[in-house]
Amino acid sequence: MIQYLAVMNMILSVSSLSKSFQGIELLKDITFKIEEHDKVAIIGVNGAGKSTLLKILTKEENYDQGDIIMNKDMTIGYLSQHNTINPNFTIYEALLDVFQPLIKKEKRLRELEQMMSDPTTLDLIMKEYDQLSYEFDREGGYSYTSQIKGVLKGLGFNDDEWQLPIHILSGGQKTRVSLGRLLLLKPDLLLLDEPTNHLDVPSIEWLENYLKSYPHALIVVSHDRYFIDQVTHTTIEIENGKSKTYKCHYNEYALIKKHNRDVDLKHYIDNQKEIKKMQESIDLLKSFNREKQVKRAESKEKALEKMEKIEKPDALPSTIRIQFKPLLESGFDVLTVNNLGMSFDKILFENVSFEVKRQERVALIGPNGIGKTTLFRILLQELYPSSGKFTLGSKVMLGYYDQEQTSLSQSKTVFQEISDAYPKMTNTEIRNIAATFLFKGEDVFKSMDMLSGGEKGRVVLMKLLLSKSNFLILDEPTNHLDIESKEILEDALLSFEGTILFISHDRYFINKLANKIVEMKADGSQSFMGNYDDYLNKREAKEEKIVKEVNVDYIEKKKIQALKRKQENKIQKIEKDITQLEEEIASLNDSLHQEDVLNDYKKYNEYVALLDQKEKELEEKMMEWENAQEL
Repeated sequence: MIQYLAVMNMILSVSSLSKSFQGIELLKDITFKIEEHDKVAIIGVNGAGKSTLLKILTKEENYDQGDIIMNKDMTIGYLSQHNTINPNFTIYEALLDVFQPLIKKEKRLRELEQMMSDPTTLDLIMKEYDQLSYEFDREGGYSYTSQIKGVLKGLGFNDDEWQLPIHILSGGQKTRVSLGRLLLLKPDLLLLDEPTNHLDVPSIEWLENYLKSYPHALIVVSHDRYFIDQVTHTTIEIENGKSKTYKCHYNEYALIKKHNRDVDLKHYIDNQKEIKKMQESIDLLKSFNREKQVKRAESKEKALEKMEKIEKPDALPSTIRIQFKPLLESGFDVLTVNNLGMSFDKILFENVSFEVKRQERVALIGPNGIGKTTLFRILLQELYPSSGKFTLGSKVMLGYYDQEQTSLSQSKTVFQEISDAYPKMTNTEIRNIAATFLFKGEDVFKSMDMLSGGEKGRVVLMKLLLSKSNFLILDEPTNHLDIESKEILEDALLSFEGTILFISHDRYFINKLANKIVEMKADGSQSFMGNYDDYLNKREAKEEKIVKEVNVDYIEKKKIQALKRKQENKIQKIEKDITQLEEEIASLNDSLHQEDVLNDYKKYNEYVALLDQKEKELEEKMMEWENAQEL
């Protein structure tokens, strides 16, 4: 039964939680606490119970034992991997629906404004109006439409998609709509299960920035290690049904975990050696079959019984380390791509140029649909480019990882896939290599049709690394892999002595593996030395430079506009002066023809002199007007 607490800052406490399915214990001892503003990642292998734990917190699942204590007034928002939403809404209406309480207040405010014309009830109306206006403003009433638009654009919905009805959307689009609703609701505790599924990189980057500044607590389950490293500051690991909390980002947790595993393994091995040494000593003493030696053996047996026995650590990393070496070394220039382009009904990409040198690990990145896999198919000579060319270097042996896993036979076992591809390998060698890729014991005799997508991916990668190719082309190699499998793959590829060109949306994987980034766009490509973080820093510096240049241009433009306005005002003043002078000259000419002026030579001479002066001023103004017009 979920209990409620009223502790300041603490919003959730889970203690000794357990959950079984059909007699099999999934969660054994889950214990953690969540405070206001905490950003927490829950990690573990597939099937560890992460999603089940979130469902327990939202009361969708019951639990067997333990305590859950939460703040009574706390609101919880949950994004599961399977979300439902009113099919009759449009995308925009689905998000607008979040603000129904505000919309009702807004409607009431308009009603009150209409009623203000009645002086007899004005005081009462103004009292309600002032209170409602304060609440409306405090709850974001003047910004909710801009919030909706910001979230829709951030999650990758174009303006022309906003009026699409929910019932015609794909599953991925519906998930994005559900995520948008949750973000706008701003619950006290936001639970996100694989929130980056169905998002492209720009949308993931937007979501990261949004969640970094999220005003409440957050728990996220995700295989996207870069995402959780950016968004969360606490990592809760579920391993063998138990939880352990690390007050740090994922990257630091991974280092701590590896160190702790190495230490635990060393202690376990040392303890086993000591036990073995004592047992051998006991056996030797007993073999003498003499009373004195037998007593010493019995004494040692008692000491062995009292000796601390260290249990074998849970989920130890594989102790087997395989070096995947190419059959031969390639030339220094492995791949040269020159102005490559591809068109179908329209241009997909063009002017793509980059180089791959020996032992470089190059990540090819770019938006979905830009043609990255198509480019790989060109390199494999499955397609011919519309323009440009590519050249493979000397002694290059190319190996390809196909994310569709078409190279596998569904009727074969893991063992058969390896032994048929490499018949010279011994049974022990096959088992050792299979164990490195988490196929241990009887797992090697599972057929392909019994394996998950991630397990099949591990088999394809194992075969590829055994092929002794010196240039690996990998298309989304981490798809369907859990975190442990990704780490095994990373270690294998980091120790690979050849060259790698790969496509991946896994930014943590790119960051760890790549030493060069090629960014592909519709109109070309650009290369960056370094990993993903280096690429981001260089991209941000470039964007800042562009913004700075735009700002400078903007300032210059404003200066020019100000000068232009000033000049226009000056011209208008000159034209006004010219008009006035022309009127004065016309008046003086009229006066010179009047009898009183004609009969008074003194007055006549004064008018003539004044007329000369005005005509001279007019001539100067006309010259000034011409110069101003030229400027």
